[in-house]
Amino acid sequence: MGSKYTKRYTEEFKRDAIALVDSSGKTVTAVARELGISSESLRGWYRKAKADRGEGSPGELTSAEREELKRLRKENREQQQTIEILKKATAFFVKENDR
Repeated sequence: MGSKYTKRYTEEFKRDAIALVDSSGKTVTAVARELGISSESLRGWYRKAKADRGEGSPGELTSAEREELKRLRKENREQQQTIEILKKATAFFVKENDR
């Protein structure tokens, strides 16, 4: 469970922290400790950056792919809702015609 008051970091800060991990040769945990941030946050940013550069694990999605998947899932959910509404409307009008 996360804290009620989570810190928000700028994209610039995240990029700089990731660059520091790449250039310093230090571990993610050591860099996070130096910057005073959670090692898990930095590890997540670093993993996403690697995936975006094409260096991630096989099958790992890039940020663009994650955004597209999110958009497509939302679109799919909306279409499923539309289909359900149309099914109910069809059933209603069929009943009305039978009277």
